[in-house]
Amino acid sequence: MTATFEFEVLRERLAIVRLAADAAVPPWASGEFVTVSRTRSELSIVCAQRHVPAALPCERDKVAFGIAGVVPMTTIGVLAALCGALAQAAVPVFVISTYDTDYLLVSADRFAAAREALTAAGHRLHGDLPPRR
Repeated sequence: MTATFEFEVLRERLAIVRLAADAAVPPWASGEFVTVSRTRSELSIVCAQRHVPAALPCERDKVAFGIAGVVPMTTIGVLAALCGALAQAAVPVFVISTYDTDYLLVSADRFAAAREALTAAGHRLHGDLPPRR
């Protein structure tokens, strides 16, 4: 893949929460970025970590790099190339795709390494590490 992308860093830190498959979507699942996925075995929620109850076990301090604009669903190799660049930099990634675009979530403590890896691969990033709340 030779395409390069512009990324926007989301302005708030996110949490990834796993609930029981039959759980209702809780009212705290809110913020500027929210995604909910249900399977037979789980309900996964990604949302602003400031809304997630403190006692709830989850993965916190995630930062999202979102591809700016629309990535056509016919585009081939986007995630393979982006995740490959992060893998070479030893940065674990949690990917979320929407109808229009893709988001790469990384731990805040790996933000600089992720930014460097994506920049080295020719991508442009706008925004900085969001404050912890």
